[in-house]
Amino acid sequence: MPDTRTERRLKRRRGARVIVVAGDEVLLQGDTDPGIPGSRFWQVPGGGIDDGEDARTAAVRELFEETGLRVGPEALEGPVAVREVAHGYSDRILIQDETFFLLRTWRFDPVDAALTEAERRRRVESGWFRLDALPEPVWPAELSQLAGWGGGAPVDLGEVEESTVPL
Repeated sequence: MPDTRTERRLKRRRGARVIVVAGDEVLLQGDTDPGIPGSRFWQVPGGGIDDGEDARTAAVRELFEETGLRVGPEALEGPVAVREVAHGYSDRILIQDETFFLLRTWRFDPVDAALTEAERRRRVESGWFRLDALPEPVWPAELSQLAGWGGGAPVDLGEVEESTVPL
């Protein structure tokens, strides 16, 4: 594979994610880096915060767009965690200040309600996984801990890197 680290565009944004838990399972989305055939990583629903949105509103919007599940902002617990994450992909580097929320719900069949074309190219599948048997790699690595959040201040996960092509 060619070394694309110096050719990647850099984007910074704020992001919101939702840890969707049904009993002892969590909903994950399997994504891929189109520039690396066979790559796969698992993460919880979420994405960028639009201008004028707060993190909770963005989390509700992203949850609907990526899973088809509509909930009100009051259904989300938290924030559960915060972090600054650097995602290195074959075509870009994304630095994102993320806020995580928790949704305890029933098990449902997720659908792509409003994905962009770029998201459709990367998204491989969605599925429910037992919290004690998560696929690898799963982002964030602390997912099992966060899914059991019992209230209080958000967990500060610090600065982390989750990459298919390291920075």
